[in-house]
Amino acid sequence: MFDVLDEALSSLGFTIHRFTLGEAPDGPTENMVAIRERGPGPHVGFAGHLDVVPPGEGWEGDAFTARVVDGRLIGRGANDMKSAIAAAVGAVSMFEQQAGTLSFLITGDEEGYATFGTPRIIDWLTERAIRPDMILIGEPTSETQLGDTVKIGRRGSLNFWLKAKGVQGHVAYPHKADNPVPRLARVVAALSALHLDDGTEVFPPSNLEFVALGTPTAASNVIPGEASAQGNIRFNNLHSGEQLIALLSETVAAIDPACELRTRISGEAFLTPPGRLYDLVTQAIRAECGIEPHLSTGGGTSDGRFLIKLCPVVDFGLPNATMHKVHESAATGDIETLARVYRHVFEGGLSA
Repeated sequence: MFDVLDEALSSLGFTIHRFTLGEAPDGPTENMVAIRERGPGPHVGFAGHLDVVPPGEGWEGDAFTARVVDGRLIGRGANDMKSAIAAAVGAVSMFEQQAGTLSFLITGDEEGYATFGTPRIIDWLTERAIRPDMILIGEPTSETQLGDTVKIGRRGSLNFWLKAKGVQGHVAYPHKADNPVPRLARVVAALSALHLDDGTEVFPPSNLEFVALGTPTAASNVIPGEASAQGNIRFNNLHSGEQLIALLSETVAAIDPACELRTRISGEAFLTPPGRLYDLVTQAIRAECGIEPHLSTGGGTSDGRFLIKLCPVVDFGLPNATMHKVHESAATGDIETLARVYRHVFEGGLSA
């Protein structure tokens, strides 16, 4: 896919920079920075990702062979978010750039931990003193129809893993074993009972969710030697990741000091203040979609959590009903309209 994008943008006058970084388990990751300069003026960036989640079972045909059925493009990544990247390429081909700089910041690791993805693109830009004035991210943000929702910020994400240690033994001789399951259950209950906040005017409440529980054995007559759990916190800007790690540590230690806690911050919460980028995106949606968009911070995170360090960022893209699903798809008409919306934003940003 990077080769296809490389060819498309090269033909439009972009200078292409590609680099692959990192080793397993978080790498290697392929990245691309494509830049088209037309003299002095603002720098407008478009950010996106070419990696996708696994297809899963149940597809009719090959999930990675795109096809159009009844006006919908079907295939893994059609919604999240290859179609938005294609729309952005189409948008820059629709007008003659007279001044300023356009850039594409494309990673191959947004669906993963992004260790060698967008953060390394930011390093690459910083080393060369390149700094966009605004960045549009092509994530599928719309809910029921194209243009109804724009993401002006995102909640942070904190992953955590618990492991309670015990002594394995026979269930008929519990005095000769140490069952870690009840202790882990109490830890899980305590963490689930935490009230993090009530949300803010622009952010929904933070939420802690457990996603996995398990022991090494499923035998009915064996007390396990350990028990584990995995969870995630999606948090608003009332918290930082480190503050939440401290809260987790304190809560776990109060119940089971020997319980192991491992954490990983995927990104902090962020909010783009109102400004020029807000106006450009909402005006473009009004012009091409004929509706007034809702400005939201809900849903999952995006690479905006990194890019906000450079400049204002806004996420806007296709309706997201099929993202990550079997038979993921996007309406071809929406892709065409999205390209026109992006054209308005690019033209307006370059003339700001």
